[in-house]
Amino acid sequence: MKVIIVEDELAASDNLAYLLTKIDPNIEIVKVLDTVKAAVDFFSNPYEGILVFMDIHLADGISFEIFDQVTINIPIIFTTAYDQYALKAFKVNSIDYLLKPIDQEELSDALQRFKTQNQKQGIDEMQMQSLLHLIQTKPNNYKQTFLVGMGEQLIPVKTADIAYFFIDTGVVKAVTVQERSYVLDAKLEEVEEALDPSLFYRANRQFILRREAIVTIKLHFNSKLLVEVHPPCSERIIVSKAKASDFKSWVGR
Repeated sequence: MKVIIVEDELAASDNLAYLLTKIDPNIEIVKVLDTVKAAVDFFSNPYEGILVFMDIHLADGISFEIFDQVTINIPIIFTTAYDQYALKAFKVNSIDYLLKPIDQEELSDALQRFKTQNQKQGIDEMQMQSLLHLIQTKPNNYKQTFLVGMGEQLIPVKTADIAYFFIDTGVVKAVTVQERSYVLDAKLEEVEEALDPSLFYRANRQFILRREAIVTIKLHFNSKLLVEVHPPCSERIIVSKAKASDFKSWVGR
């Protein structure tokens, strides 16, 4: 089985590839694509592959933008932490929808459904109802507390007190509403997956913002956005043109 992965986080694509080959050693990863542009370029030409695993948030935008530019005629399984995109996902040839962090058993079940459906495209009403039930009943195991090191101690910091996360010279830090900064022993993508996407947004590769921390959003050159937060940050927070519309929709939700 030849599979294509569309995922912008290297750790996530590596983990997915590992799980796929663990479930079925005959699975071959044909290509890993990390941007909307790369996906459009790839699917615009003849390609090998019978199944796509696709994240929704990519480095340069939302993966649904791919379908505005090119037609993908093979089934898609979406892999993302953002379950609010579920219904839209199933309008673009999706056969399943897996929430991150990906569970091996759920992934195996999704592959089995793909095989038994004989690569049938689309989704029927029964599958749609199953999806809605999954989203409504799946527990939201979002992180409530981060343990941070302070000298020889570990201090619990409530997620509700954190205004934003960012990378500072390769180190992930959390800044609280009380204007305290803590170093986290984690990658920013790991932090992102642990957060409630209705409360936090990955603005760019460097920042994850809490909605309540956003003070102003200014128009920047080339249709980008410049975001100011509280507590103030010495680094400029830029939202790309590709993400600008989605970001504004999220803030105003």
